[in-house]
Amino acid sequence: MNVTAIRVHLARVSALLLTLAGIAMAADQPTIRATLQPARERKAAPQFALKDGSGKTIRLKNYRGRVVLLDFWATWCTGCKMEIPWFSEFQKKYGAQGLVVAGVSMDEGGWNVVKPFLAETHVPYRMLLGDEPTAQQYGIQNLPDTFLIDRQGRVAAAYMAGLVDKDDVEVNIKALLSQR
Repeated sequence: MNVTAIRVHLARVSALLLTLAGIAMAADQPTIRATLQPARERKAAPQFALKDGSGKTIRLKNYRGRVVLLDFWATWCTGCKMEIPWFSEFQKKYGAQGLVVAGVSMDEGGWNVVKPFLAETHVPYRMLLGDEPTAQQYGIQNLPDTFLIDRQGRVAAAYMAGLVDKDDVEVNIKALLSQR
């Protein structure tokens, strides 16, 4: 092995170790649970108009009549990347029953950063590019932040500033899907 090949190998090993360390640190953090708000106490979810990767404008109101899992995330956020496979599973498992998963990327690099990540991970749900006004409306200060929005467009549960408890989210999704 020549010196260049050794350096490349060491760089790959270092990157792998850093990734594993990040996952281990995130796994050690407590997960966030949220109680579904009673229907009469739910407030309307802030409306938005954000672009997807093809340039199409997506509005929250387009999803009225469906349960929405709205995930604010970024490519640099370890917890966010841990949640994406869970949310992908939910989309596949409950999409036919009326669930829509939508990711809102808060990456400063925009689509230049997000598109390569999506090409590599093959996320099966719609991704949108977030903006500061939308983040402010939803009270986003740290990532990940996830919201469950009922069929009437109201916030039913909010998982703020942390890795969600996967089982808790799934229980809440099932409950919302059963409500008409």
